[in-house]
Amino acid sequence: MTKIKIGVLREEKNPPDKRVPLTPLICAELIRKYPHIEIVVQPSKIRCYDDAEYTAFGVPLQEDLSDCNVLMGVKEVPKDLLIPNKKYFFFSHTIKKQAHNIKLMKALIEKKIQMIDYETLTDKHHNRIIGFGRYAGIVGTYNGILGYGKKYDLFQLKAANQCRDRAEMENELKRVKLPNIKIALSGGGRVANGAIETLSALRIRKVTPEEFLMGSFREPVYCQLNPRDYVERKGDHNFDLQDFFGHPEHFESVFAKYAKVTDIYISAHYWDPRAPKMFELSDIKAPDFHISVIADITCDIDGSVPTTIRSTSIDKPFYGYNIREDKEDLPFNKDTICVMAVDNLPCELPRDASDDFGKDLMERVLPNIINEDTDLIIERASICKEGKLTKDFEYLKDYAY
Repeated sequence: MTKIKIGVLREEKNPPDKRVPLTPLICAELIRKYPHIEIVVQPSKIRCYDDAEYTAFGVPLQEDLSDCNVLMGVKEVPKDLLIPNKKYFFFSHTIKKQAHNIKLMKALIEKKIQMIDYETLTDKHHNRIIGFGRYAGIVGTYNGILGYGKKYDLFQLKAANQCRDRAEMENELKRVKLPNIKIALSGGGRVANGAIETLSALRIRKVTPEEFLMGSFREPVYCQLNPRDYVERKGDHNFDLQDFFGHPEHFESVFAKYAKVTDIYISAHYWDPRAPKMFELSDIKAPDFHISVIADITCDIDGSVPTTIRSTSIDKPFYGYNIREDKEDLPFNKDTICVMAVDNLPCELPRDASDDFGKDLMERVLPNIINEDTDLIIERASICKEGKLTKDFEYLKDYAY
């Protein structure tokens, strides 16, 4: 078999990201399982797993990665540090023609790099097979509960990023004493499933949307909303999933009925810009709009949740949306909706998020690099190769050349 050398990149983008694509243990497992591969790691002072943890597992450090076949990072690699004619894996943030990465895209073409973006890795049915979404849901929901506790002075929790790992974060949840509030969660994918994990750790009971709307409870409850629950087709008030996926502009939101009984809203669904917003800014002025805390995990600025007017940071995760004056305010004021819109949530638990991501990478992606790419997973995910855009990404022509 052809020998393959994989280099784990040091994260160079600012602000620094502590996550890694491959943890020390996963590196060791890969080397044991595939004797014809070699893995080296660029030294780093900011990783959640330090250099000594890699060397303890027999993974050597190497500054110059130019002899590696495959280079793997997390965030964008600065264009000046790209090594020509290599195979790179990282989140490039180029497939939506992001203006801030146009120079990076051009450099990938000019340096004849094979760019495999984690976002573009899909199975044969075009479903994404890897991502950090689960941990975005886990941490984002924790932040939403933390924000509710602060707003009503119910309990104090340590910020997730101040916890060593998820186990410590979940131990913090033992401090939580919630009244009989109602929590609405929209979404059905990885992010929503992560949110449910945190709600389950709190032992919050799940109820149906109908029970949520009509029932009174002596304990906190949550419901999970799918598109058929919060949109309907204009005119006939029906719902068809395929029509919604193909023509979301044909639909209108019916989320208002949930907003009347919801205390915390967790947004964890994918939003198409053609689709209706969950609610409009004018709706929050209604006397029966009841939501007081929003954890917008998907964080689309002025997207499905119009009170998300900017993203927030790990250090300052909350701001207030002033209902009367339609402007940003202090997060826990009486006349504000407390908004959590951190756009890099998995970074708050980098060790756990990296371990989860690395396991998916090891099981679902790396076999297609190390052996034959029989399922064409790598081929489909390659944005560019040998100085040209691949067929599925030719729509980037005006952006890349």
